[in-house]
Amino acid sequence: MAKMLEAMAQGTLVSLEVFFLTLMISIPLALPVAFARMSKNRLLSGAVNLYLLVMRGTPLILQLIFVYFAPYYLFGVSSDRFTAVIIAFAVNYAAYFAEIYRGGIESISPGQYEAAKVLGFTRSQTFFRIILPQVIKRIIPALGNEVITLVKDTALAQTIGVAELFRAAQNASARQFSTLPIFVAGVFYFVMNWAVSAAFARAERKLAYYR
Repeated sequence: MAKMLEAMAQGTLVSLEVFFLTLMISIPLALPVAFARMSKNRLLSGAVNLYLLVMRGTPLILQLIFVYFAPYYLFGVSSDRFTAVIIAFAVNYAAYFAEIYRGGIESISPGQYEAAKVLGFTRSQTFFRIILPQVIKRIIPALGNEVITLVKDTALAQTIGVAELFRAAQNASARQFSTLPIFVAGVFYFVMNWAVSAAFARAERKLAYYR
């Protein structure tokens, strides 16, 4: 039991690395993607629409396999497994976050932009001081759902051999001829998602003054 828990704790650390690195890259990346999606330039918005369609229309597991194997078949270069996981996850989740951002931005009344212009705010000041705080408040629930999904999706990293939590549980299950490690892994995922849910609930309460 002690060895099993140690192996699963190490796998959990890898899962957490995938989780946090994905968020650190995809959340900032999603904002320019959202702006490009709303652009009046048809070429730009069309290219981003195609990107969103591919990312949301194909399974993440297929994207993982493509990112890992494509460099070898196209250029004869082997990819690092962990790096491939982070790239695939970040690009995939940036697409989902971008649409959440877009929905939040477009939900703001145009009158607020006009009022800010009358008051002498620049476009960047209007967005970052007036619009963005309201957008963040409105998208918190949807953002929370995607982040919870990300916690569970980290299990897909095992597809290309990254030893995260679920892979550690599967290995322990095979060695012990028992399903107990799988259920223990389920508890680990539950605890992580509980922490994420609590963090987003706290953020919602903190931002309640925007109502």
